[in-house]
Amino acid sequence: MQVPFVTPLGRAEIAAAGVPGDWVYGYADRVRFAEIDRLNHVNNLAYLQWFEVLRVRYFVAMGLTKYRDYDPQIVMRDQTATYLAPMFQDEDYIVACRVSAYRNTSFTIDYVCFSDGRAKVTGQSVIVLLEPDGKTKRMLPDDIVSRFQNVDGASKT
Repeated sequence: MQVPFVTPLGRAEIAAAGVPGDWVYGYADRVRFAEIDRLNHVNNLAYLQWFEVLRVRYFVAMGLTKYRDYDPQIVMRDQTATYLAPMFQDEDYIVACRVSAYRNTSFTIDYVCFSDGRAKVTGQSVIVLLEPDGKTKRMLPDDIVSRFQNVDGASKT
């Protein structure tokens, strides 16, 4: 399936592109020359940047934030990446995410970067919501919790 690049993809489009698993949001893109390191494969930092671009778009699409002054501050507490196979210049890929768990003021978001019929990188972030003062934790809104449960399939931990 040919997927347009840097266009938001939902669950059905991600599955139709051959990505296994129940991923709820993603986009397709192609590795750029600037993302290649001296070993001629994608630099580790590029994957984290792909996850960040995806995460920001996902948060806006789900209605968590529009990054206005009064919206919650979204703080990353932890970030991991597991590199499974190298990627190379001009390789097409899909990066996708879903929320897998949540608490009162935080949640865990999982990522996959899929190309050539396999996962190349997986990752996970723990995100904490703060009030605009940057100090006080903000409760997850009920509509976001509902989305985490009903759309993403997340569970409370």
